[in-house]
Amino acid sequence: ALTKEQQQMFVGFIRKSPKYTYFLNLFTVFLGTGCRAGEIIGLRWDDCNFDENLISINHSMAYCKPENEQKMRFLISAPKTESGIRFIPMLHEVKSALLNERLRQMTEGFNQNEVDGFTNFIFHTKRGNLYTDSSIDMIIRHIIRDCNAEETAAAKAQQRKPILLPHFSVHNLRHTFCTRFCENETNLKIIQEIMGHANISTTMDIYNE
Repeated sequence: ALTKEQQQMFVGFIRKSPKYTYFLNLFTVFLGTGCRAGEIIGLRWDDCNFDENLISINHSMAYCKPENEQKMRFLISAPKTESGIRFIPMLHEVKSALLNERLRQMTEGFNQNEVDGFTNFIFHTKRGNLYTDSSIDMIIRHIIRDCNAEETAAAKAQQRKPILLPHFSVHNLRHTFCTRFCENETNLKIIQEIMGHANISTTMDIYNE
């Protein structure tokens, strides 16, 4: 998981960077929900209740090669376990990010992709395509590279040691949310329910860490 300082540095760089600010809403939702990559990639406007401030996690999307098929394609699937079906409280910063995303799409256009009968997906690339785990990982790598380059130059000019972001993947954002959650919540059952852990031992391992 990212430390608080690293998390602030990551989000702060995205917010001020003209090159990466497009992705601010996406990463705000990742860091504010703790959802798995496939759950965010497949998240629809229909899953967000802005009156009750709740997000329904009821399916996941993956880019893979289905059995008995020759080509890779997007595929909708139900959560692997019953615990994966859950409601997540919509934090204030997450709600703001989602509403900002909706306002932008009201001007630039909504997601036109359809997968297995599912439509109205929230997030899409600048070209209108759906994200994949690997495409988000690539964006993260580029952000880390440019953020660290900027910090290295600033530290050299100020004659101090640079504070660099470590290399991490999109899954680390879920682990980061869970860590921040554990720092502020002692009820393991609540943490387990929000995270969608099938086994309480998984929650306990992270909490103990």
